[in-house]
Amino acid sequence: MTGQHRAARVSAAVAVVGAAVIALAACSGGPHAANTAVPQAAPATSAVPQAPVTPPAQVCGNKAILDGSATAPTGSVQVPAGDNSTVNFAQPNTTYWFAPGVHTLGSGAYANIDPASNDTYVGAPGAILDGEHENNSAFDGSADHVLIEYLTIRNFGTWGGDQQEGVVNHDSGQYWTIAHDSVIDNAGAGVMLGSYDKLTWNCLQGNQQYGFNAYSNAGEITSIVLDHNEIAGNDTYDYEAKQEGCGCSGGGKFWNVVNATVTNNWVVNNKSVGLWADTNNAGFEIVGNFIQNNQEVGLQYEISYNAIIEYNTFKQNGVSGGPANGGFPTSAIYISESGSDSRVNSNYRTQSFLIEHNVFDDNWGGVILWENSNRFCGSPDNSSTGYCTMVDPKATLKTCATPSLIKVQPYVSDCRWKTQNVLVAYNDFTFTPAAVGARCAVSTGCGYNGVFSEYGSDPSWSPFQGDLVPNDITFHQNNQFKDNTYVGQWCFMGWQLGTSVDWTQWRGPANVNNSQFGQDAGSVHSGASWACS
Repeated sequence: MTGQHRAARVSAAVAVVGAAVIALAACSGGPHAANTAVPQAAPATSAVPQAPVTPPAQVCGNKAILDGSATAPTGSVQVPAGDNSTVNFAQPNTTYWFAPGVHTLGSGAYANIDPASNDTYVGAPGAILDGEHENNSAFDGSADHVLIEYLTIRNFGTWGGDQQEGVVNHDSGQYWTIAHDSVIDNAGAGVMLGSYDKLTWNCLQGNQQYGFNAYSNAGEITSIVLDHNEIAGNDTYDYEAKQEGCGCSGGGKFWNVVNATVTNNWVVNNKSVGLWADTNNAGFEIVGNFIQNNQEVGLQYEISYNAIIEYNTFKQNGVSGGPANGGFPTSAIYISESGSDSRVNSNYRTQSFLIEHNVFDDNWGGVILWENSNRFCGSPDNSSTGYCTMVDPKATLKTCATPSLIKVQPYVSDCRWKTQNVLVAYNDFTFTPAAVGARCAVSTGCGYNGVFSEYGSDPSWSPFQGDLVPNDITFHQNNQFKDNTYVGQWCFMGWQLGTSVDWTQWRGPANVNNSQFGQDAGSVHSGASWACS
């Protein structure tokens, strides 16, 4: 696909998503009768898209976006401020209008709103739903086609005690729209997402675990939209510091999600990772986001498939957490055992997993492509227990853990999540060590791009021993950096963790001695160089 065709496709996709979101929020569809004003989308143009220069979703505290109508919609149930524990919030096809002021739901952990299908909950300017850190969640249940808009939802959950719980859409209901809300200062995740849900024009700020968590106990989630949200300062409990290696924190998490549109969000100042797609996600469009100053990686895509990551801005991610990362270079984008595979039934089943037209500005690192030699379905090193790859029904938890099978085809190939067919192209990488911070140095893993693995050693019956996976990810799995622009003192890591090389070696013809890697054809580099090895 040519650059022009690719740009036209993305521009059209973003325009369609923006128009759909605005239309949905304005009329609410079917029985949703809320009469609300919505910021208007810019008219579609034929201009080639580009990464945002400023955050596209400055929502928190923005009354023009977050304030709804001061007049109750016709036919709605008017809910006065104060104790709402006696209100019947579960009448089907009903609109509830929350008057200005603080609303509470009564005492007890399980005092919450359990909507009926096709219900709408809309707030007047200044309407606040407060859990008083006594109620575990705000909106629960399995109803579908629920709309929640123009509310401030705060103080739900018990501090430190609600890991993996959610406040809005606690049970990951389907066809929910959550729009123009402030979901702030809650325990657990501010919002849970289920299939066909839309999360648009929200402030998700200061929540103890995640701003949002796309996960369902029912299994795979499909077809979700996240557009124009400010996802800021979440993981206030700092879970990774308290539960080392838990992988359970950050701005937002996706787990077992197929087909997601993630556009025009501002992901900023979150502890841990900004956006994290973790385990059997596929078909992601991640376009037009501004991902900034997150403690660790800005965007992590792990044991997952098939995505386009285009026209995003990454600024100063990993600066806080990078120095403590023990020799593994922290990056703005981290691809871990993920790539393109046409056998996975999702969007973007193309030849390449695309990372293109992004801007990288003074992050701790750029793009890292990694594949853990010892991590595969059935391996004791697979932390996503209970999950196998999505590429072959014959590859199961049982067959992949059988030593006699894992060494033969198709299992030796299809039991692995592979970093393969990743194209990193047409990106702008700018890096000034002094701007990143005093601790930025080659010795602390600062300023790296790379494609590499590590020596295979565990378990003993694994066929992926020695240099097999480092050789594959580097030379045989169609991973390529090309046509990028680098400004500043960049280093590169290739083949095996710890193999640090300079621009000349990174660009040199790939060879069996693993000292040159044949990367970045057509790319240019300017600025001073460090001694990288």
